[in-house]
Amino acid sequence: MSASREHFSSKLGFILAAAGSAVGIGNIVGFPVNAAKNGGGAFLLMYAVFVVLICLPVMMAEMAVGRKAAKNPVGAYGLLSNNDSKWRFAGLLSVITPFMIAVFYTVLTVWILIYFGAALTGNLAYLADPKAFGEIINSPYLFAAMIAVGAVVYFILVAGVKDGIEKGAKIMMPALFVMLILLVIFVLTLDNAFAGVKFFLVPEVDKITPKVISGALAQAFFSLSLGMGILVTYGSYISKKTNIESSAILVAITDTSVAFIAGLLVLPAIFSFNPNINPNELSDSSVSMIFIFLPKIFLALQTTVGYFIASSIASIFFLLVFFAALTSLVSIIEVPVSYLMDEKNKTRKKALNTIFIWGGLLAALSALSFGMVDWLTKLTSYGGASKSLFDLIIDMFYDTILPLNGLLICLFVSYRWKKENLNKELSEGNPSFGQSILAKYVDFSLGTFIPVIVAIIFITTVARIYFGVNIFG
Repeated sequence: MSASREHFSSKLGFILAAAGSAVGIGNIVGFPVNAAKNGGGAFLLMYAVFVVLICLPVMMAEMAVGRKAAKNPVGAYGLLSNNDSKWRFAGLLSVITPFMIAVFYTVLTVWILIYFGAALTGNLAYLADPKAFGEIINSPYLFAAMIAVGAVVYFILVAGVKDGIEKGAKIMMPALFVMLILLVIFVLTLDNAFAGVKFFLVPEVDKITPKVISGALAQAFFSLSLGMGILVTYGSYISKKTNIESSAILVAITDTSVAFIAGLLVLPAIFSFNPNINPNELSDSSVSMIFIFLPKIFLALQTTVGYFIASSIASIFFLLVFFAALTSLVSIIEVPVSYLMDEKNKTRKKALNTIFIWGGLLAALSALSFGMVDWLTKLTSYGGASKSLFDLIIDMFYDTILPLNGLLICLFVSYRWKKENLNKELSEGNPSFGQSILAKYVDFSLGTFIPVIVAIIFITTVARIYFGVNIFG
C-alpha cells in the first residue's frame, strides 16, 4: 500500500464512516414505509436474513478489493485484472454511478435543509399545507440552500480522509443515534403508538410473498450502498491490520440498527396519528413521506404537546434526516474524487473543484426539472410515464446500474481476481478467517447464488421501470 495514501486513523473511524455512507434517507423513512407496505414484521424478518446471507459477503468483497489495490474502483479493477479494459470499464461504472447519484441526492438534501429551517422557525402549519412542497421545490431560495449544502460537504471532504470524512462521521453518526432514540422515546408515549410497534415487530408468515421477498432484498442491497464504489474506495483507506470480517459485520449491524430504530419511530407515529390507517395507503415514495405526510403528523402534535414541543420535535427530526443525508452525500462524492486523485493525478482540492462544478451544474438542472423548466420536466418518457431529468437519473443510476455493479463485483472476485486471492486478503488482520465457516460461505455464495439473485433484482427493476411490468406483482 502506498505510503502517501490517506488512511482512517482507527477501526472505529472506518466503521462510522462506512456506516454513515449506508445510513441515509432510505433508512430513516424508506425502510419503515417499505416495512409498512410489505407485511411489517414479515418484511423486517426477510430484510435481516438478506443482510446476513446476501449483503455481508458482497460488503466484504468490496472492502477486500479496495484494500488490496489501495485505489478507487477503476484503479482497483484495473490493477487486480492486469489492466483488462473490460474490468476497468466496470470500475468506471462504479465511479460514474455515485457521481450521478450525488446529483439527485444533493437536491433531496437541499429540500431537507429548507424543511429543517422552516421547522426551526415553527412554521409547521405551512409545511403541512398540501401546497408547501410544490412551492418549496420551485423556490428561488433553493439555490441558496444548495450552495450551503455544497459548502458543508466541501468543507468536510477538502480536509481529507482522517481530518474530514472520519471526524465528520464521529460527530454526525453519534448525534444521529441520540436524536433518533430521543424521538423514539417520545413517540412511544403517544396514544396507539404500540399498535404500530406490534405491526412492525410481529411477523406473520403468511405475508411472506414473492413481492415481500423481492422488496426486502432490494431494500437491503440498496440500504448498504452496495455496488456504489463507496466500500471499495473506503476499503482502500484501511490498513492491513484491520479485520475486514468484523468491520463489515459492525457496519451491517449499525446500518440495520438505524433502519430498525427508524421503524420504531415512523410506524408508531403513523398509527398514533391515524389509528385506522391502512398501511397500503402509504406512498411508495420516501419523498412523499418526509415532505408531505410527516409534517401533518408534526402539526397534529400541537393539539397534545403544544406549539413549542411540536416544533422542537419536527426540528430534531429534520436535523436527523439532514445528518443522515449529509453522511451519505460525503461518502458518495468521495468516490469520484478518489478516482480523479488516483487516475488523473489531481490534488484533492482540484478533484473536488472539478466534481463540484459539474455535479453542481447537474444538480441545479435537476432542481429545475420540477416545473421551473418545461423541457427538463418532460425530458423523456418510458414505462408508460413521462420522466423529468431528476426521474431519469434515479431510474438509470440508482435503480438500474447499482444492482448491475453489485453483480459485476461478485463476478470479478469469483472469476477474475479468484476466490483464493479474496480469501488471502480477508485473512490479512484476521489470520483464522480462512478456516472459518464464514470463509467457506463467502467463497461459495459469491460465485453461485448471490450473482443470480442480484441479476434477478436487475432484471425485475428493468422490467418494472422501463416496460411497466411487475414480475412479482
